[in-house]
Amino acid sequence: MRLADFILRDMESILVQWEAFAATLLPAAAEMKSLALRDHAQQILEAVAKDLATFQSREAQMDKSLGNGPVALGAPETAAQTHAVLRACSGFDIRQLAAEYRALRASVLRLWMDDCAPGQPFIDDVIRFNEAIDQALAESIGFFSGQVDQARNLLLGMLGHDMRSPLQTIQMTASYLAALNAGAKVSEAAARLINSGARMQALLDDLLDFNRTNLGLGINIAPVEVDLTRLFADELDLVRAAHPDVRIDLEAAGELRGVCDGRRLQQLLGNLVLNAIKYGAPNEPVRVTMTGDPQHIRFDVSNTGPRIEPPALELIFDPLHRGANQANQYDSDGNLGLGLYIAREIAKAHGGEIAARSDEQQTTFSVRLPRVGPPA
Repeated sequence: MRLADFILRDMESILVQWEAFAATLLPAAAEMKSLALRDHAQQILEAVAKDLATFQSREAQMDKSLGNGPVALGAPETAAQTHAVLRACSGFDIRQLAAEYRALRASVLRLWMDDCAPGQPFIDDVIRFNEAIDQALAESIGFFSGQVDQARNLLLGMLGHDMRSPLQTIQMTASYLAALNAGAKVSEAAARLINSGARMQALLDDLLDFNRTNLGLGINIAPVEVDLTRLFADELDLVRAAHPDVRIDLEAAGELRGVCDGRRLQQLLGNLVLNAIKYGAPNEPVRVTMTGDPQHIRFDVSNTGPRIEPPALELIFDPLHRGANQANQYDSDGNLGLGLYIAREIAKAHGGEIAARSDEQQTTFSVRLPRVGPPA
């Protein structure tokens, strides 16, 4: 008997074995009933049987082996994908999900070969069955991973949001202690609390922005008409106060008023300048140049320093990316490696763009924004 016919004829026997194995995947399966344990197993097997019964050329078989198999039209999800989402929501881990397919593969082939005895099974059916199970497993793992990532991002977002209130209380208390003038020791302790609180606040802000983009929400902006020359001068004054040994030059030309979120653009500029300070040559100035024309506002942040090689430059705006000399994702400066990524997302939220170029003399980040604000 061909394998497709066997699967459809002995569906219940196969499902009994699937259910029995799924029940051993603890603790997630401890309270699950028969229907939940079987979940979409029947639909997965029906899809496999349909695939086995469909003619497949050698070229189509090769395409499928490379992950380029046909996609069902009009179907938002396959049974394997829906199964993965439900397993993730039920508390299964990815190893248990893969184990289900491993057990399914073994039980179907064993039952079929027992049924075929003493005749020989069709070898081509075995090959195509393994391909179909691998395809279903790949679909399940892709959706399972997406579901886990979504849940993690939501958890981190809620955690970051809920941590803001106690952090604000700590910062307010530290500021109150500093204002008391209760002696040098108290003032020094309050200053340490204020500085540490500011670093924690920056990390939380980066984390929340990162999660918003991962959830497809983008960076939140509130555009109004602003004078970027004044806003950027204020931001650079703050950076100079934190880095008094670094020279930061600002040059502005043209009309630099526009409709944008001034606070967010200050954040963008601050991220670029801090990056230039951190990785630029010591004792060399950081240069910020602003220009404006009737349609656009542009600003460049440049620093002298070693050239960024093209492979690293292509990945420089990727989240959590570091160069070869920046191995740790979190360093002593309280940096998660999200600064350039968030800078890019802020530019995108304004309908603008950001680019980086680097040679033996200097590295420059260029931001180009529409004057009238982001598109609706």
